[in-house]
Amino acid sequence: MVDVWLPYGKTEVCARIPTRNFLGSIEPKEKPAVTDAEAEVKRALEQPIGSETLSKIVKPENKVAIVVNDIAKPDLANIMVSSIIEKLNAIGVKNENVRVIFGCEAPERIINEEFLKQVKTVRHDFKGQDLAYAGKTKHGTNVYLNKAFFTEADVKILTGEIRFHCYAGYGGGRKSVLPGVCGEETIRHDHTMILDSQAKKGVLSGNPIHEDMIEAAKLAKVDFILNVVTNSKGEIVKAFAGDLEQAFYEGVKLVDETYRISVDRRADVVVVGAGGYPADSSLYRAYEAVDSALRVVKRGGLIILAAECREGYGNQTFYDWMVKFKNLKDIERKIKRKFAFGGQTAYHLMKALQKVKIILVSAMPDYYATDIFRLKTARAVNDALNEAFNVAGKKAKVWVMPYGNLTLPEVKTSE
Repeated sequence: MVDVWLPYGKTEVCARIPTRNFLGSIEPKEKPAVTDAEAEVKRALEQPIGSETLSKIVKPENKVAIVVNDIAKPDLANIMVSSIIEKLNAIGVKNENVRVIFGCEAPERIINEEFLKQVKTVRHDFKGQDLAYAGKTKHGTNVYLNKAFFTEADVKILTGEIRFHCYAGYGGGRKSVLPGVCGEETIRHDHTMILDSQAKKGVLSGNPIHEDMIEAAKLAKVDFILNVVTNSKGEIVKAFAGDLEQAFYEGVKLVDETYRISVDRRADVVVVGAGGYPADSSLYRAYEAVDSALRVVKRGGLIILAAECREGYGNQTFYDWMVKFKNLKDIERKIKRKFAFGGQTAYHLMKALQKVKIILVSAMPDYYATDIFRLKTARAVNDALNEAFNVAGKKAKVWVMPYGNLTLPEVKTSE
């Protein structure tokens, strides 16, 4: 037997796999965290990629907007924002001229709340009316932006975390503008392109969603970005600052180096973890791991998802669409007609279920898992494995992916 431990909530679970069935564990090429995260962020600010430093970009009298979005852990957001504000203060910018805007996908809480009381904060409302028109992208998306960001700020700074993303290719960079501080019409039109075959994890070239996001960020006239790449524990490995595109692409290279893993074959069964809390806090968030597992499972195979889902399904639109739509064609029509946040995960899950069976090991009630989301369930990972062997046969081959939320496996040879 081979024992492989997978993060699960704030603890771990063990998958016990017979040696004859075990193909291996697909894990990140882990890089150590920097010893001083704050020092690394400040280093990046002083050594920007493809742009001048903030000292040369920002004048003391400027009004500055800092967008916080697309960051997994609140403490990372806090380190980045506090370092930027400290730099702005050193330039001579007064705190009353700094505005921190929390985007659509910002953390719900920031650790250093006392620090942020010194500056103005705004929670972006993508359904709100406080928007300004910035122009139209080549994909036909009308870009409406938060006024506090677009029209009221002299200098616009984005913060984010670069990692793989289901349909944008990668998170971070331009994604802090779209969807971060965009209006509902803009997000809807952009997200209809999730139906495109190139709108997938780890792909930027030819990905219409990425192209749309880049163009929206250019229309927004972003001056500077600060992004980080983290290890599987959520600790900073390296920070990247500077030009909207150049700094982002440098971060993408590190993500690929760390998390893009080649394997030589597909398995009958993939046991995948979603990386533990907060990545497996809901089924909505944990789906990222399924998306990765699909790359290395045979058609008609099984995926065992170990995700605690302490917050249940996690998104009401995700739930509603799974209840309402019974087939992929109906959901595709809905996306084209009127996309809603959360609907993309219903689409991806329904598409996955056409190819594989999914067994969920979680704390979520079976009613939701089976009746709403159409998953099989098991009380423990090893119970799920027994069920998988019953379906796929006693000789079924198994991959294990403890960090499916982060890792992107690729099969070297086609089968």
